[in-house]
Amino acid sequence: MSQHPDSPARSNSGSHCGRVWVIAMHAFTQLVRMKVFYFLAVFAVIAIGSNFFDLPQHTGPEVSGIAVLSSIKSWSLGTMTLFSVVLGIVATALLLPKDVEDRTLYTILAKPVPRVDYLAGKLLGVLLLVFVSLALMDVLMSAVLQIRSSMILNQQMDFAQGRGWSAAEIASLRGDILSQGANASLQGAVFAVFLRASIMASLALLISTFSSSTLFTSIISFLIYFIGHFQADARAIFLESGAAGTGPVTRAISLVVSLVLPDFQLFNVIDAVIEGQAMPLLILAKLTAIGLFYAVFYVIASWFIFAEKEF
Repeated sequence: MSQHPDSPARSNSGSHCGRVWVIAMHAFTQLVRMKVFYFLAVFAVIAIGSNFFDLPQHTGPEVSGIAVLSSIKSWSLGTMTLFSVVLGIVATALLLPKDVEDRTLYTILAKPVPRVDYLAGKLLGVLLLVFVSLALMDVLMSAVLQIRSSMILNQQMDFAQGRGWSAAEIASLRGDILSQGANASLQGAVFAVFLRASIMASLALLISTFSSSTLFTSIISFLIYFIGHFQADARAIFLESGAAGTGPVTRAISLVVSLVLPDFQLFNVIDAVIEGQAMPLLILAKLTAIGLFYAVFYVIASWFIFAEKEF
């Protein structure tokens, strides 16, 4: 069988990490060439970059002074979340069907390349694209916040000095403004956005192993994403409704649901960062552990399903 010109396949020699990295870089290049994502990227950049100007969401009595910075962070992180989740799901849903259509998959597996390496490489390629995209948007958001916070700081300092505020009050105001700017907690929030997108990309990978339809994979993934935001509430209601007769079976079902479906309410800590609060390292470590758990869990589940397919 002749080798596909774009195939990342190599001989079976070499480490698993080497094979995974080669496949990941091929997937990354493959996705970059898909112009279908360009419109989405341009929209995200415009949405974040527009915060350089006074938009309708930045005006009004409820949004004044340092509250503008909270509005900018909320708007920017919301855009980044939407972009990363859509990119992670759709990009992953496209990869396997495209490799089957181009017959690249047959060439790679014929080398042979372990199927778990192939799946891990494809997922890593998607995550690289999501990470690079978020990093660029993070730079733009930080630049916007830096400029707007400097403007607001100068305005508020002039106002405070004109009103004869004390040095302690002025220092407190300065600290409040700076806490709303670009800082380490904001970077942690961006990383949490990446972790959420990573979970969804891993889930889309699992669904795509038993679905040949990109549309079906995308729809089911988005459905589970929305369910994940209400999973904790639904589980609590379910357990409370049967509190009197809650037995080991009921609790086991609840545990299985909790393990299989991610609870995205845990990522609501981003809201506290938007309000200017610091993100504790322990919380960030917990979210990282959750992201790694689901990524590994879904890849292993994908491997079991993918191993039974005949190619």
